[in-house]
Amino acid sequence: MMKRARAARRVLPTSPFGAPPSAPPAGQFAVRDQVTHDKYGLGRVISIEDDTTLIIDFGPRRVRITTPCAKLTKL
Repeated sequence: MMKRARAARRVLPTSPFGAPPSAPPAGQFAVRDQVTHDKYGLGRVISIEDDTTLIIDFGPRRVRITTPCAKLTKL
């Protein structure tokens, strides 16, 4: 017995289960911007490399994050 392929689901604009908002590109971040990350918490952008990579200071650690990143939000 063969299974039928599922069709792609359409996301309604008023649905509470819609697609998550896309992350902003690195061009929207600037040095000294305050950000929050789902895993690392609150941090501050200390450097931007090649317009796609952010170096962020999260207190005890510095993390290099490539954008776009869905877990990263500018405050």
